[in-house]
Amino acid sequence: MRLKPIVPFVDLEYVNTRHAAQLKKVFERVLCSGSYILGPEVTAFEHDFANFCGTKYAVGVSNGLDSLFLILKAYGIGVGDEVIVPSNTYIATWLAVSRTGAKVQPVEPTEDGFNIDPTRIKPAITPRTKAILVVHLYGEAVEMTPINKIAENFNLLVIEDGAQAHGATYRNRRVGALGHAAGFSLYPSKNLGALGDGGIITTDDAELVDRIRKLLNYGSIEKYYNEVRGYNCRLDELQAAITRVKLKTLDKDNKLRSSSANWYSKHLCPKHVICPSGSMSSRHVWHLFVIRVKNRDRVKEGLAKLGIDCVIHYPVPPHLQVAYKDHGWTEGSFPISERYHSEVLSLPLWPGITTEKQRYVVESLQKVLALG
Repeated sequence: MRLKPIVPFVDLEYVNTRHAAQLKKVFERVLCSGSYILGPEVTAFEHDFANFCGTKYAVGVSNGLDSLFLILKAYGIGVGDEVIVPSNTYIATWLAVSRTGAKVQPVEPTEDGFNIDPTRIKPAITPRTKAILVVHLYGEAVEMTPINKIAENFNLLVIEDGAQAHGATYRNRRVGALGHAAGFSLYPSKNLGALGDGGIITTDDAELVDRIRKLLNYGSIEKYYNEVRGYNCRLDELQAAITRVKLKTLDKDNKLRSSSANWYSKHLCPKHVICPSGSMSSRHVWHLFVIRVKNRDRVKEGLAKLGIDCVIHYPVPPHLQVAYKDHGWTEGSFPISERYHSEVLSLPLWPGITTEKQRYVVESLQKVLALG
């Protein structure tokens, strides 16, 4: 039996039980309402999240992958089209594109950060390119100004994957309001997490919202009358109500994450560890604190023996996954991403992690690194 780690990667029990009294009231309210699908709780959460992001609209959906897929589908992207995506991301970003029948066109990250490199986007555009799908990876907003300029010049859509960046800002504007539309995950470990799966879309485009609302509910606005061939991608009432409670403390929680991330950066030895660095134009919300180290797998194993649970985000880049072997990419196709994926290691981080636990992580990492 695996022993409970001294320092877990994330303590979701602590994160959620802080809201226990409110969440119990929410559960009772939803239970007694008799309304469990597309009711007032979803509507209220959509209103609050749109206000939080600074957009006109928000639409609750079933999960983060569906949020991106529905945006792409509602914009008419499909077979014969291409969408520019980061080569350095979680595979869900790519899957959303592939699910429409469109082709992914990967673009490498910058040499000094994890996000897509705006200078590499223009050469990747073809006559079939319809959109640029950016990912605010690990909680840091992408450098959006040059990307939006490129999109304007080539008449392309800009879609944000904000799954890891709830509350992050770029030039004082929230993620979710930086392109034509954005998709978010509400997976439990996210900065804004439900107690199950969930997702939400933000946009200022009223026509897009109408199309998405049909698609997510069997192609129907009026029950039993189906205008298009839709899907079942609805956010349920309970998860909407739970996440609405947690939205109220999101900014405070993000500040706690930032404080803990700064502590790591201050105390980790730069000789052996490459720490993440935030952009001057954005406010990082530190969904993950991702370092880069040589001999990453050995380091992770050494920390595990000392009771520290670290995670690799992500061990294999999308282009080398078996799921995309038919595209013909091999090792060396996207070398920057491949290097990052061989070096990244996410250290324990959550709102409220103690300095004592962080100090143990840092001291243990120093011991493991000293072994060579």
